[in-house]
This record gives sequence, C-alpha cells and structure tokens, in this order.
Amino acid sequence: MNLLFLTPSLPHPATQGADIRNWGIISSLSKNHRISLVTFSNQSGAISKNLSKCCSTIKITKTPERNMLQRMSTMLLSSKPDMAVRLYSAEYSMKLQDILANEKIDLIQIEGLEMATYLTQILDHYRNKTSRPIIIYDAHNAETVIQIRAIKADVSKPQRWITAFYSMVQVRRIREFELETCSNSDAVICVSHQDSLALKQLLPLLDPTVLPNGIFLSDYPESIQHPTIMPPTLVFSGKMDYRPNIDAAVWFANEIFPSIQELHDEAKFIIVGQSPTRQVCNLVNHPGITVTGTVDDIRPYISAATVCVVPLRMGGGTRFKILEAMALSKPIVSTTIGAEGFPITSGKEILIADTPEDIVRAINSLLCSEDDRVVLGKAARAFVSNKYRWQTIVPIVENLYSRKIM
Repeated sequence: MNLLFLTPSLPHPATQGADIRNWGIISSLSKNHRISLVTFSNQSGAISKNLSKCCSTIKITKTPERNMLQRMSTMLLSSKPDMAVRLYSAEYSMKLQDILANEKIDLIQIEGLEMATYLTQILDHYRNKTSRPIIIYDAHNAETVIQIRAIKADVSKPQRWITAFYSMVQVRRIREFELETCSNSDAVICVSHQDSLALKQLLPLLDPTVLPNGIFLSDYPESIQHPTIMPPTLVFSGKMDYRPNIDAAVWFANEIFPSIQELHDEAKFIIVGQSPTRQVCNLVNHPGITVTGTVDDIRPYISAATVCVVPLRMGGGTRFKILEAMALSKPIVSTTIGAEGFPITSGKEILIADTPEDIVRAINSLLCSEDDRVVLGKAARAFVSNKYRWQTIVPIVENLYSRKIM
C-alpha cells in the first residue's frame, strides 16, 4: 500500500513519546509498504539515514511558533480549541496538497489530534472525486479526558485557578473537535482500552482499534552504562513543557521528595527531558534536585535510577516512560493515572500509589531492599518483552488497513 503519514514532528531521531510511537509504526510498516511523510521540524541539517530509508517522500515545514497573545486571541475570538490551531501552517498545507494532488495514496494516517486540523483539507480535496484514500485517526491521547483531569488537579489550589479556567474553556471545544475528528475518519486507533472507552463516550457507535505503544527491546539492553551511580536516585523522565509532566514534577518535588529526604538524606531527584519550563527549572533551587533539560540519550539516566517515578495526576494514553524503565529492568513507583492502560499488577511488575504518604512508603520500601528492586525490575522487563514489542503490535494495524481497503 501507499501510506501517507501526518506527524507533528520528525519521527526519527525520536525525542519524545509521540515520536517513539510514530517511529515504531512507520519504520515497521516501511518493510511492506511505501511511506510518504509530511511533518514539522526546526532541526537543521540532513534527515536521518534511518528515516530516509523508511520514507520515499519526506516534506518538512518549520514548526509554527505561537506566543501567549496568539493563544489568548484564539481562546477569546475563536470557537476552536488551541490544539486545532497550534500546528496549522499555510506552508505545511501547501506541501500536503502537493502530495494529495501528485501521489497515489491508498491510506492517510493522522498522528494525534493536533494534526487533525488538516482533515478538512483532505476531505475537501477528494470531495468531488470518485474515490479517496482511507483516513485513519491515531488518537495518541483521549484529549477530552486529559482536560477534565487537568481541571480537577488545578481547581483545588487558588494559585492555579487561572489555569483551571483555561482548561474549562478548552474542554468543551476539545470535546467537539475530538468528536468531529473521530466522526470524519474511516477508522480510529487508540493506545489503550481506557482511551477506547473514553472515545466511545463521545461517539457510542465508534469501534476504536487498540494499538498499544511499543518499543524495540533491542534498543534497551540491560548492559547500558549509566553516567554516574548516585544512590539513592529517583528519576522522572518526559517532555517537560507538557502540562501533565510539569504538574507531576512540581507536585513530586514539593509534596513528596522532602519526605524521602527525611528518610534518605543523600537522596537525589533527577528530572530528565527536553524543554523544561521555568517552573520546572526553578525546582533546582530545592536541595537534591537536578533538571537536565535535553539529553542526547535518555537511557543512561533511566539506567542510573535506583527507582523510576511516574507521579502523574493528569494525562492519558500509555506512558513510554514506563515502557522504557521496564525495558531497562528498573523498579517503578507510579500513580494509578501514570500506569493507566497497562494490564499490570501492583506488587508484581510495578508499585502503584496515589497519595503522597503512600508514594513515600512505596519508594522507601524499594530504597531499603535491593532484592525487591531486582525482582520488580526483572518482572517489568519480562512484561514488556511479552506484550509490548513493535514486532507483535504493528500487525494489528496492518490487519485494520487490509479490512478497510477491501
């Protein structure tokens, strides 16, 4: 088949969760299909050899920049959610149109709700034609759920009421945009059973295909060397301008980590990930906390962790940070929301805790027992090996393609 992918950033080299998913899908499908890609990037220099090898056509546009004034203008003067305009670009639209007009495309896959802003253009292009490609929407998150959770996390604190108000404005708009996107697609993919149920609440007749996030296990050898061993070390990873990660890092630093330090005075908390906001960067003022910013390779930092923590209170989908830590045999303490979407058992492959007191107890139990850390880490790697390799996941979407094309 001739497949066209619309992605918000270059899938390779993968620097964030969305990239890892997109790269896993595209690189796996390229073995049996012809791939065209329209994407955004601010990177200078040549496209990676691996990506060039997988895609016959690659069209890149500079990522649009939107300041706070533009975002406020959208909120006040438009009925669209911020997500629907965040990545709109006339240049991207022209490059997409060029492919639609000049290439034979059997199937178009839209990666994430931000890219659904181009769905109307695609439908308009084929409106008066005898046939059109199958359109697949890959819902990386159930975005309406994320906004509802953000409201619940913010509304309890007066200093965050402005942020809560923003989410209240956005949630209705996102719901309508998400519903419209699902309705106008021929099929919808999502990353977990929980997200499938959330999308079905928007559109009861919808039958999403669950395509879990995965990894190439060979990229995570247990022998990876870490830069420095600094036990006891807690590591939280992710894109640090993403609101759920910001909330998690700040909440853990303020409400949980001080209690860990009372029990383990040499404890370190390392926040690893690109684009940390000022709020995240300011956490270095707390003793024992490090914010790395962008790193060339996140795996050594995860490997250096005594315990990986996932203190998420909002968000959706399934977390690559959990898959990566599991693949490296790391013990993990996560909230229920952080581990959502994985068929795991607390005490077997992971420890689940939701209150600051319970999180402290769970982390302390692991810091005090190397045997428990080893047992949990080995079970975690076995879990990923059995269920979350791209080699076993991608055939699910190929079967979907075949059913829709027939």
